Amino acid sequence: MGAIKTLRGTRDILPSEIGYWQQVESVAREILSRAAYQEIRTPIFERTELFERGIGEATDVVGKEMYTFNDRATPPRSVTLRPEGTAGVVRALIENSLYAQGGVQRLWYIGPMFRYENPQAGRQRQFHQIGLEVMGSNSPRADVEAIAIATDLLQTLGLKNLRLDLNSVGNNEDRQQYREALVEYLTPYKDELDADSQERLSRNPLRILDSKDKRTQEIAEDAPSILDYLSSQSKAHFETVQQLLTAIGISYHLNPRLVRGLDYYTHTAFEIQSDDLGSQATVCGGGRYDVLVAELGGPDTPAIGWAIGLERLILLLQQLQTPSVPKRDFYMVSRGERAEAQALELATKLRRCGFSVELDLSGSAFGKQFKRGDRSGAAACLVLGDAEAENGTVNLKWLQSGEQQAIAQTELLAKTDELRQQLDHLANAI
Repeated sequence: MGAIKTLRGTRDILPSEIGYWQQVESVAREILSRAAYQEIRTPIFERTELFERGIGEATDVVGKEMYTFNDRATPPRSVTLRPEGTAGVVRALIENSLYAQGGVQRLWYIGPMFRYENPQAGRQRQFHQIGLEVMGSNSPRADVEAIAIATDLLQTLGLKNLRLDLNSVGNNEDRQQYREALVEYLTPYKDELDADSQERLSRNPLRILDSKDKRTQEIAEDAPSILDYLSSQSKAHFETVQQLLTAIGISYHLNPRLVRGLDYYTHTAFEIQSDDLGSQATVCGGGRYDVLVAELGGPDTPAIGWAIGLERLILLLQQLQTPSVPKRDFYMVSRGERAEAQALELATKLRRCGFSVELDLSGSAFGKQFKRGDRSGAAACLVLGDAEAENGTVNLKWLQSGEQQAIAQTELLAKTDELRQQLDHLANAI
């Protein structure tokens, strides 16, 4: 029988790249914690109705991309692997009455999402997102705080060549008027549009503005702008967002064609793009969704959020950085039954003291173990053979200088503070 392989659109995240993922998660936790955001973890699968009502049945996500199946309940229930994070967070807000705590809810999440898309670099069928949600404020300041946090996160990770595209899709009334004007403009060109856009003309015409088809893009160039259909209230909100972004030093590019792919967006919509990613340029996308909580059965709760696609972000980091080698304080070399048992005991005790120790488990010749020790990145080798096991000692060899000494195992464990000072000195000297 042949070897079993991953399904198309999924991939293993191997140890050689896991450092990038851990770096992103660490930086995100630090920045979000500083801004008083709390982590929330929601189920990976939910009732299909949540996404149909929340995202919109006319969207490509619900109509074409969701992983939906019946479970084993009696009668069976329709269940969907989450294609995005916001709907589940809103469901959790309502079900657990988080809004009853009063004030603004600042939440964030991280985890896998699932969409049946055409896989390519930076886009998988199982993909990962970090997302942020600000619930309970209709202030433009909430919009700008969310954008500023995303910008800080990406810049802290070292990303450059970033561009913030900004638009307003107004409220429901604004968008309905614009939809009618857009359909009126596009209908005479229906036969020239690509097949997906022809279908969207009656179902979700705003998504035509996001088409990647060249001819459709040419037609859309002269389409009406949604900014011309904003109410005075929507215009005032959007103008304040722009003023506040300028005040905190975040530049932006107005993009009236930016609509985002989900039906729940209102008012501010934005994307942060990187010029280093080719056609899949969007690293972070989000916007305001003031009616979603009420549509899913909760109280009127204005909100804004964003999500960062981790696969695309990792691609950028791999272009910018050399992967970090996991820190090793000691590499433990041993040979012989008694020495190997003592090496395991000594390594365990050193780890409990807070040191990083890699124990060579191969049982191979000392020469081969020493070579692995040299490649490990450890500061020092600890060597145990028959003689050391007999005497209760260990050879400590500092790999950078070649300096070595025989020391009693008990004495080594009693000198942990001195060992830390030497390790810190070596780290600072690099």
